[in-house]
Amino acid sequence: MRLSSKQSTLLVLAALIIVSPFFFPSNYYYRVGSLVFVNAIAVVGIVILTGYAGQISLGHAGFVGIGGYACALLPVHLGVPPALAVVLGAVLSGVIAYGVGRPILRLKGYYLAVASLGFGVLVAMVLANEGWLTGGPDGIKVPDPGLRTLLESLGIALTNPQFWYAFCGLVLFVGAWLALNLHDSPTGRALRALHGSEVAARTAGVDVAKAKLNAFVISAVYASVAGSLLALQNRLITPDVAGFMHSIELVTMAVLGGAGSVLGGIFGAALLTLLPQVLTVLQDYEHVVLGLVMMLVMIFLPAGLIPSARRLLRGRGE
Repeated sequence: MRLSSKQSTLLVLAALIIVSPFFFPSNYYYRVGSLVFVNAIAVVGIVILTGYAGQISLGHAGFVGIGGYACALLPVHLGVPPALAVVLGAVLSGVIAYGVGRPILRLKGYYLAVASLGFGVLVAMVLANEGWLTGGPDGIKVPDPGLRTLLESLGIALTNPQFWYAFCGLVLFVGAWLALNLHDSPTGRALRALHGSEVAARTAGVDVAKAKLNAFVISAVYASVAGSLLALQNRLITPDVAGFMHSIELVTMAVLGGAGSVLGGIFGAALLTLLPQVLTVLQDYEHVVLGLVMMLVMIFLPAGLIPSARRLLRGRGE
């Protein structure tokens, strides 16, 4: 029996999450793995927005910051449990994305990119400057959600890095499954039609404005959840997570792996998270080599690594 693209993607992802720890010599690698998963969750949201709907956002790190600071501020000021704060942060991000998206998604091309960039910069400035609430540039501590303690009471003992590796991996798997289901749904088909041509999509009966807004809100929720998980495992959140460079990193991860592919986005997130760790041996030349790798991929594999690899394999199969 031949597996569908969705089934094969989920099978590969599950295998990587489960098998990788057998090759980890220390807890440090669990920590790096959980960072890969967190970045991948946000990038899957970018895949939905850019790869499916063809819209560009350079301010998505703003939603990462909103999700992260929700887990820091809501438990302290409103007594909300940290786990519930993740959900409320995602809802808040979705509402803000809806409000912001209605006007800016009327724009196209680099006008949309600049408008979304402005939103991200605004969020980062607020988080950095309102020190009385956010702790300013030094950030703010995040309460322990107590999930690992709950597992210990059930007889499941995990170190902190092991727990966050498993938990973030589970959230990524669910997020990827939802994104793949969206791809094959009527809403996903509308988004892909929009990517091909807004005029053709409108002629086919697609509500273009609504489709764009749906993609923007969904991607914002993904980014918010990623920010919440990052804050909870670090037990600290700073304004840097909402910065411009973080937004660029997320978009680059999606484009590098293949913005039209969920597996490609995840692979791009893994590559750009792991490469700096590997290239530290080059010391002063680390960023030069990293930039060179990215340039070569964009020049010779413009569709991204995973879609290009799939095309190559299909060509050999024929």
